[in-house]
Amino acid sequence: MLNDETITQIADELVQAGQDRVPVKRLTARFPEMTVEDSYKVQNLWRLRSEANGRKLAGRKIGLTSRAMQMATGITEPDYGIIFDDMVLDSGCTFEWDKYTHPRVEMELAFKLNKDIEGPNANIFDVLNATEYVIPALEILDSRIEMEGRTIVDTISDNAAMGAMVIGGNPMKPSDIDLRWVSGILFKNQVVEETGVAAGVLNHPAAGVYWLANKIAAHGDKLNAGELILAGSFTRPMWVDKGDTVFADYGRMGTVTCHFA
Repeated sequence: MLNDETITQIADELVQAGQDRVPVKRLTARFPEMTVEDSYKVQNLWRLRSEANGRKLAGRKIGLTSRAMQMATGITEPDYGIIFDDMVLDSGCTFEWDKYTHPRVEMELAFKLNKDIEGPNANIFDVLNATEYVIPALEILDSRIEMEGRTIVDTISDNAAMGAMVIGGNPMKPSDIDLRWVSGILFKNQVVEETGVAAGVLNHPAAGVYWLANKIAAHGDKLNAGELILAGSFTRPMWVDKGDTVFADYGRMGTVTCHFA
């Protein structure tokens, strides 16, 4: 495990990397003794630094919940990160590609909570009962750490690679649709690049939400009413370049689109 001085050094490096868009060298290459617990300490300190700079918590993201994502990354356990309010954009938005470190896009569902969810024994029924609505979302992955050879320790430290999210489509109550069978078609420049079904996320997209509630309970934390929880991708990450337009079709739940300029 790393000492507090090293944790602080890494968190400060990541704050700077987010500002100047120059990724830092891979943490596990520099600190091979670094643990998952260390990486969550880094992430939490990075969160505190960001909040001190005026950013406000909007929710959380869950990553690496589907087999597709685990196969794509070689990482076999879920992780989580923070969503700030300036990361949440509406469908039809345009991103400045140069402000991201070669972004990637994933299809997900997001849960808007109207009740708290507190672990360590939360279950799927707690999530469904606490959800005001579910909405289609695209996650824009970014990286403040060099990507080659990354492990889950690097990814967690890097706020689970969260860059931004785009929401749109038709918000629906969990009781109005079978969330397991929500399907998606992901287009880039009118070409189908990825398809998937939401059951690919731990057999039910709500499963990632209660996993998160139980995970953060060990740190005295909980999911709060009003938070937006990005539940995990059911497609592989799709690379995008400057000039690309992304369009995601969620069937009954509508569509989400964004452009990279």
